[in-house]
Amino acid sequence: MEKLRRRVQVARGEQPADLVLRNAQLVNVCSGECYLSDVAVVDGYIAGIDVPNSGYRGREERDLEGRWLAPGLIDGHMHIESTMLLLSEFARLVVPRGVLTVMLDPHEFANVLGMEGIRYVLDEGRNLPLSSYVLLSSCVPASAFESPYRVLRAEDLVPLLADKRVLGLAEMMNMPGVLAQDEQVLAKIQATLAHGGVVDGHAPGLRGKDLNAYAAAGVMSDHECTTVEEARERVRLGMWLMIREGSAARNLEALLPLVQELHPPRVFFVTDDRDPQDLISRGHIDSMVRRAIELGLDPVEAIRLASYNTAQYFRLYDRGALAPGFVADMVVLDDIRTFQVESVYREGGLVARDGALLAPIVSAKRRESANTIHISSLSLDDLRIAGEPGSVEVIGIQPHQITTLHLREEAPLANGFIVADPGRDLLKLAVVERHHASGRVGLGLVKGLGLKRGALASSVAHDAHNLVIVGTNDSDILSAAHALEEMGGGFACVVDGVVRARVPLPLGGLVSLEPAPALLAQLQALDAVAMELGCTLEHPCMTLSFLSLSVIPALKLTDQGLVDVETFTLLPLQRR
Repeated sequence: MEKLRRRVQVARGEQPADLVLRNAQLVNVCSGECYLSDVAVVDGYIAGIDVPNSGYRGREERDLEGRWLAPGLIDGHMHIESTMLLLSEFARLVVPRGVLTVMLDPHEFANVLGMEGIRYVLDEGRNLPLSSYVLLSSCVPASAFESPYRVLRAEDLVPLLADKRVLGLAEMMNMPGVLAQDEQVLAKIQATLAHGGVVDGHAPGLRGKDLNAYAAAGVMSDHECTTVEEARERVRLGMWLMIREGSAARNLEALLPLVQELHPPRVFFVTDDRDPQDLISRGHIDSMVRRAIELGLDPVEAIRLASYNTAQYFRLYDRGALAPGFVADMVVLDDIRTFQVESVYREGGLVARDGALLAPIVSAKRRESANTIHISSLSLDDLRIAGEPGSVEVIGIQPHQITTLHLREEAPLANGFIVADPGRDLLKLAVVERHHASGRVGLGLVKGLGLKRGALASSVAHDAHNLVIVGTNDSDILSAAHALEEMGGGFACVVDGVVRARVPLPLGGLVSLEPAPALLAQLQALDAVAMELGCTLEHPCMTLSFLSLSVIPALKLTDQGLVDVETFTLLPLQRR
């Protein structure tokens, strides 16, 4: 009560504020305007906004000299594991860019560590200069065709909905389960809605009556739209459109024309997956704001899509805008059109200036790395594929997309076995179950990497994160798999049995314990070796990590075999 009383008194000018920012060009995402203002802050909240020299006094005062003052940015959907960084290290990178709130789906940790993984992300987010919220991972595994550490059921997740930093249910990838009224799927949705949480969607290609049913079940949003037609249908049905611009999937340019045409209120920005190279070179949600403005969107609307709209969707009604009663998350800009950040305030306190984080990082106790790679029995025999003349199913890579093509090619054969044929850019692909040493290995062929020698391996393999390895020969594929086992997970490049480059990710086989610059150097060395070996993709391991995701069309490979995502069935590599 006393803090609320003080806020009213500061707003009326009866008491001094903690902070007054004078002569700010206020970016008002509620009205769509920019105008000169003084802003008074007390106890972490904005108390008052008035014309310059209106009489607000503060224990601390700063003249912004006409610089823009915008609300702190919010990422509406991301996976911290995909940055390969500890959340504390991620905060060092993004807070100076004006990103002050993130919505985390700990789907990857949940797949490799179960409920312990979700709790770890909640704990790691405390006491940081970054507000982090969690959406409970709805599909562990993503489908019945993937093998995680353990299956998470509704009764596992429901107790966490009482945590005030848990805002709902993360991307509901199991569209068939929703449409078929699967008991577990509906139980997760119903419990979330009963707790007042949101239900995020994930519905690539879903249209018509099936999309109606998906929305009617309580799913509220979608970040998988790649065309204006898909996006328009979702907006018309009252769903929230998450416009994604990640490292692998980039949809901003394709979908922005709908925003410019309709200016719908239910749209916001998400990154979904940004790798360290991208974070350091391009940025985070701030880069989406810049790019949207470059593409012709009004700067205030671009900032609204990265702040106020996001907060509204997640029912954080006191965040995302600069107005009395709102949390004082504020970004001072030298240039609004390039979103050039001069300084950042979180809850009224200065946390970053001139690109440097000023606030101390007091992270949760670090979880020690644990051995999550169990493949010691893997042998060359497990990698052989008996075949005969004829066509084979092939996964076709599409640059800058996580969707793949479903191709058919003449089988590359040697001595009665299907092998890689680098001359035709046909490489062998293996997915090895790594959680329980079951010995399951899915085998297939992939086209579009361009590798001429050696093998690339990753323990980052959405969403179950079994090992995914691509190579020109079985011997190097096997060596690469055992290199991952030796370092507890990560990425490895092997040529003629020699490990030429490695990136250790010992925390669940997903996350590095190194600072961002050291991790970046390791990743760049890996990419350089891959390019030397003929790889035509900019970041091949990022692409590799999505080749086993069984809910993204069209053809994927898991430890259980080839998955036709269009029909949701397992396919033989060679039809006879």
